[in-house]
Amino acid sequence: MKNERVIITAGAAGIGRIVAEAFLNQGAHVAVCDIDPDAVSDFQSTHPNSIARVADVTNEGQMTDFFNAVEAKFGGADVVFANAGTGGPAGLIENLDYAEWQACLAANLNGAFLTCSWAARVMRPKGQGLIILASSTAGQFGYPHRSPYATAKWGVIGLMKTLAMELGPVGIRVNAICPGAVEGPRMEQVIAKEAAAKGVSHDKVRASYVKGVSLKSWVDAEDIAAMILFLASSAGKKISGQALAIDGHTETLAP
Repeated sequence: MKNERVIITAGAAGIGRIVAEAFLNQGAHVAVCDIDPDAVSDFQSTHPNSIARVADVTNEGQMTDFFNAVEAKFGGADVVFANAGTGGPAGLIENLDYAEWQACLAANLNGAFLTCSWAARVMRPKGQGLIILASSTAGQFGYPHRSPYATAKWGVIGLMKTLAMELGPVGIRVNAICPGAVEGPRMEQVIAKEAAAKGVSHDKVRASYVKGVSLKSWVDAEDIAAMILFLASSAGKKISGQALAIDGHTETLAP
């Protein structure tokens, strides 16, 4: 990955940061944006040769500023990971707030659109590149009490499949990763929302995720990074248009 130019949205913390640092460890040049100013500041101080900017992926102006900074320093991109998203609200659809529905779709889908639109523009003249979109096993199954999130992540896969067809003829690969339940603070917040919506304990919801997976375990962010590094390597050069699950084989999502 030496000297590869890698751009990651929501890359200053969580899964995005683990992926960013995996590429940095391979000698890549990395640029991240994130909505959290503290995370961006910490990333920049830890990796001073990288680009780190505060940007909301649903804000076209902020994303344009970020991409302009990337082009000014890197001149383009070899790998783009549209990682940003949000879990959205939990509850039966008749009880959900429309504004929260819109916010969930905006973060997961509109942000992916802005990121992929820029990536396609800068990669097309070079005739090569890799775009990876963050979907979820929720983009492959129905997901009771999480309809906004499931809808958004199914939409991400539809976007990926279409872009793989649009961009494949010019040498650009497009794939989606579909993580299962990933250990970390973000998933704990999701569990808390689901527990409240269902009126059950936090531990019961957490156990239901493991119960519905063949390997009976959660996923680590490092597992996600390993898959993305594989896709970006020469070993993955013929993989495009795929929704790749990193989930220990999900049998069913939590009811």
